[in-house]
Amino acid sequence: MGDNGGPRGPRCIAIVGPFQSGKTTLLEAILARTGAISRQGSVDAGTSVGDAGKEAREHRMSVELTAATTTFMGDTYTFIDCPGSVEFGHDMRAAMPAVDAAIVVCEADEKKTPQLQLILREIEALGIPHFLFLNKIDKADTHLTDALKLLQPASRVPLLLRQIPTWNGDIVNGFVDLALERAFVYKEHMPSEIVPLEGETLDREKTARFTMLETLADHDDELMEQLLEDIAPPRDKVFEDLAKELREGQVVPVLLGVATRTNGVLRLLKALRHEAPGVAETAKRLGVKAGNEAVAYVLKTFHTTHGGKLSVARVLAGQIADSANLHSPTDEVGRVAGVFKLTGATHEKRPAAAAGDTVALGKLDGAKTGDTLSTGKTPHKAVAEIAPAPPVLSIAISAKERKDDVKLGQALTKLVDEDPSITVVHNPEAHEVVLWGQGEMHLRVATERLADRFGVAIERRRPSVGYRETIRKPITQRGRHKKQSGGHGQFGDVVLEIKPLPRSGGFEFTERITGGVVPRNYIPSVEEGVIDALKEGPLGFPVVDIAVALIDGSYHTVDSSDMAFRTAGRIGIVEALPQCNPVLLEPIHHVEIVCPTDATAKINAILSGRRGQILGFDTREGWEGWDAVRAQMPESEIGDLIIEIRSATAGVGTFTFKFDHMAELTGKPAEQIVAARKAAE
Repeated sequence: MGDNGGPRGPRCIAIVGPFQSGKTTLLEAILARTGAISRQGSVDAGTSVGDAGKEAREHRMSVELTAATTTFMGDTYTFIDCPGSVEFGHDMRAAMPAVDAAIVVCEADEKKTPQLQLILREIEALGIPHFLFLNKIDKADTHLTDALKLLQPASRVPLLLRQIPTWNGDIVNGFVDLALERAFVYKEHMPSEIVPLEGETLDREKTARFTMLETLADHDDELMEQLLEDIAPPRDKVFEDLAKELREGQVVPVLLGVATRTNGVLRLLKALRHEAPGVAETAKRLGVKAGNEAVAYVLKTFHTTHGGKLSVARVLAGQIADSANLHSPTDEVGRVAGVFKLTGATHEKRPAAAAGDTVALGKLDGAKTGDTLSTGKTPHKAVAEIAPAPPVLSIAISAKERKDDVKLGQALTKLVDEDPSITVVHNPEAHEVVLWGQGEMHLRVATERLADRFGVAIERRRPSVGYRETIRKPITQRGRHKKQSGGHGQFGDVVLEIKPLPRSGGFEFTERITGGVVPRNYIPSVEEGVIDALKEGPLGFPVVDIAVALIDGSYHTVDSSDMAFRTAGRIGIVEALPQCNPVLLEPIHHVEIVCPTDATAKINAILSGRRGQILGFDTREGWEGWDAVRAQMPESEIGDLIIEIRSATAGVGTFTFKFDHMAELTGKPAEQIVAARKAAE
């Protein structure tokens, strides 16, 4: 096997894949096989490097990425273990631009194919070379060729089988490497043993190898000629093609293994060593030119309890030393206070980091996940723009103790810094802080993190719905405020004409005063009083779509004042509204749900069950086998919609929404909302 260009510097490899496919176990197996850890831990037992955090252990799932650096055959690798749950997908999305290649861990499981498709789409869009590691091969109940047919629709790039399994009875006991033309028998937690390639296994190998070469020949005329002329291509030529077509995104090599036993891990590492690109190719892909300045990309931010802020960064060019001053494209982010090699939660201080290294940089307060940092006088342009997925679920939160309100604000800033897929919205009308995220578990972990990592215990509840009320009937109403209490009294007298406006008409205030019955300098105060009263109508909600005209009144030369007329305006509205046939309005949103086509009927049923009006559906643009369903739905029904959508779509469906209009709500539903509002007061 050639080395395809010699050393390529420290490499950064992402480990991605559907939830519970074995990514963290694979990382553990790699670290054990390369000697970075003395023995392989267990995800189930909570002893793995990748699940060292409290949240990961308690929820038995990865909730943020883990970086671990090791060496193999003299080369340095940092593996980035990314969460598989769609709720924590932003960590993968943010890390991917700076990696050299990705290992996509998956199973021959039809139920997980839609999740696999989501992940492959992200990788394909960024042009990241990637391998497929078909894990748990010992438990596969599908023939390998059937498994590939099952998985291929998830990938836009041809899947290229690099190995075929061998059996001892019904048990997979090894594999044949189709490029090397060698057979191996698995040894638990040890390198596989080479065995003779003969008999029926040899026949299967010849057929599978020819299929592999045919796929490679689609992009290599010379290889195609050799196959047509029945000439066996040189082995080095085969490896050269494998590396070239991987890097150019023409094939996705498929390797087999069992991560729990480290089976297949050595062959995976050797494939990475010889075929995965290095930092020079990654820098070129990202538009980074080697020069005098250092350039790095921030792929994750952590706020540690005692060590402060850590920015996990891939150095794409140059060298970043401790105390280096760094800039982003928009700002100076600070001076590096420590360069650290990472292995899970363990940090080892280094004097500097060179091109290719993935390290944590200490206390760069101005740096954010996704930033491009550089040392030059002119900041380097951003190498990637990473936008979080739109949020789909929200909770209202508050500090359990009022004394922690300021602390909560500081903690939320750090929380969003660590995880930009969380959005904090302040709702002044409801006096609520609303946390938006990617799902139920995502928000649960966020609130636990506020308590455990940032020391703020919180209470959570459903956010308020933006109900409004309006009137159906016009009225003319006098508002009179008179008070005498020694000395100057208070006197204000107004006559208001109140009318409903068309929906979305908002609020209008006019005056038709004649003869100076209300002096002009008091008219703005009357409007202020009207606005005061409209903040909460008789049903308990802000009043909208209403026109108020000041048409008459009277004043007292001594006792009238701005405050008196403001009070009179408010009294007039408060007394008028219950007589105007008030009606509740609820916000209606335009919703678009994307889902696999076989789940569209379920989605339609979910929408109908939530008072949704289905507007229609189309095939999802650019996504074969997916639909986009459009509907209008009350805001009150959107609250936990994502939970039902994910349940109906094997976890992959999602939706976006935006406010469309307000609509009248009457009958028992309206009565219940009004009663709940009054009970809460």
